Amino acid sequence: MSIIKKSIENKEQSSIVKVLKGSIISIITTFVLLFIFALLLAYTNMSERIIAPVVICVSGMSILIGSIISSKRIKKQGLINGGAVGFIYILAIYLISSIIQKDFGFNTNSIIMILVCVFAGALGGIIGVNQKRK
Repeated sequence: MSIIKKSIENKEQSSIVKVLKGSIISIITTFVLLFIFALLLAYTNMSERIIAPVVICVSGMSILIGSIISSKRIKKQGLINGGAVGFIYILAIYLISSIIQKDFGFNTNSIIMILVCVFAGALGGIIGVNQKRK
């Protein structure tokens, strides 16, 4: 009985580590893509009105990538693990934003961002779990 309990605990810890790795991959991907976008904004005549939609799209893509990577080796519960990647990502981004910005607050874009992040994470988890293993 003790061996089964240890095996379950190891799988749970492994899932937590994979979710955290997926969240970190998502955050790093976001920083890289937003840096590229910032360079494009600075050196081209792009309108600043596209900043919010681009940030939301980049966040969604980053979470999708991170949750697919984190869920690849998990055999079940991709929806939950991917959603957890999205939730941890959005929590980390909002904590960083609230520290950096003094007038940080929630608005319509914030709600859209939260929904996109959790949905993208869940979708990425489903995709990652269902990928064929070689």
